[in-house]
Amino acid sequence: MNILLLGSGGRENALAWKMQQSHHCSQLFIAPGNAGTAAYGTNVTLATLDFEAIKQFCIDNKIQLVVVGPEEPLVKGIYDFLKNANELKNIIIVAPSASASQLEGSKSFAKEFMQKNNIPTAAYAEFTIENYEQGKTYLQQHSLPIVLKADGLAAGKGVVICNTLSEALISFEEMIVNKQFGNASAKVVVEEFLQGIEVSVFALTNGKDYQIIGHAKDYKRIGEGDTGLNTGGMGCVSPVPFMDEIFMQKVEEKIVKPTIQGFQNDHLIYDGFVFFGLMNCNGEPYVIEYNCRLGDPETEVILPRLETDLVSLFAAMDNGTLEDANIEYNEGYFATVMAVSGGYPGEYKKDVPISDLSKIEMEKTSFIFHAGTKLDAENNLVTNGGRVMAITSQGNSIKEAVDKSKQILSQIHFDGMYFRKDIGYEFE
Repeated sequence: MNILLLGSGGRENALAWKMQQSHHCSQLFIAPGNAGTAAYGTNVTLATLDFEAIKQFCIDNKIQLVVVGPEEPLVKGIYDFLKNANELKNIIIVAPSASASQLEGSKSFAKEFMQKNNIPTAAYAEFTIENYEQGKTYLQQHSLPIVLKADGLAAGKGVVICNTLSEALISFEEMIVNKQFGNASAKVVVEEFLQGIEVSVFALTNGKDYQIIGHAKDYKRIGEGDTGLNTGGMGCVSPVPFMDEIFMQKVEEKIVKPTIQGFQNDHLIYDGFVFFGLMNCNGEPYVIEYNCRLGDPETEVILPRLETDLVSLFAAMDNGTLEDANIEYNEGYFATVMAVSGGYPGEYKKDVPISDLSKIEMEKTSFIFHAGTKLDAENNLVTNGGRVMAITSQGNSIKEAVDKSKQILSQIHFDGMYFRKDIGYEFE
């Protein structure tokens, strides 16, 4: 099978690594990829939003499977665009339709979907410039803390947890009046704050059948002890000790099954991953958000743990046999620690030289997944983003897995490099 993978981050490096292991994978192309993905396939210069060029590439290279990594092509309708091409009507696309992708593309759409399908989530209200004054009154009467979310895609930066009323009113004005996130914050969803531990569950579905393929706990804050600014993710662990059989059964019965049934009720075409962003509130799961693709760095921790052939799962998704697929996990614990550029998540430099990775001593149970990297004109490895690389290791405990990843990171150097040394701290 000829496969095209869209994206350029750590998620795509992990997907390329996993798919290349499949006996179903004949040729793998990654567009645009990074310095790490090149080890598992051929990087090609295609922009993820240039649908016309992607279509032509699929036709010219007899692509049979397209896997979409990032969210923007999903929300902008890559599934519909490729499926509407006569030459590609039999292609397998791991991506929901544009309509279904509104689950991630619009917080308001997602909240209405959850309400309609009785899926546990935080109470909410939504406001625009038209009812702005009403929104201010709502904030003044609401208990604290309170959560403000830009309705549309805001590159992971559109959620603010406000601990004071003045903070809430300032953020509300910034989003709606001053258009902090452009059109994404033309509508703002205001939610009650859920007290608990944030976790993620990942499923693959064809809109009717599904399989859970992993779960993880992400560490979003830049500083140790979960302090400082939010990031795209500084590390991950899986499996999560408190996500036991009882908790996962609640997730499946109260959240996953009603979500898949909701796709059918609303006639949403959904072929791909569902990311359930959850809050564990005293053992009860609530949905904070949906994403319509795998997360990053969660992908880098769940795929090494998943022993089932991923490409065969995509084929099963397409041919209606997903329900019968056998999902197998490695028995060990996995931890991902992310190395980031100095200054991230604020301003940071790119094109910073990275030390020679070939000299690193590591076991077969550890993996380096490139995120923001590239090769410069002289073929030297340099940084190309805020999150530079994810180191994933397997151990007999979370602590052992984290320690292995940190040991590898101690051998990697680039100017300004930083990583959190306390990933998985609460499970030690």
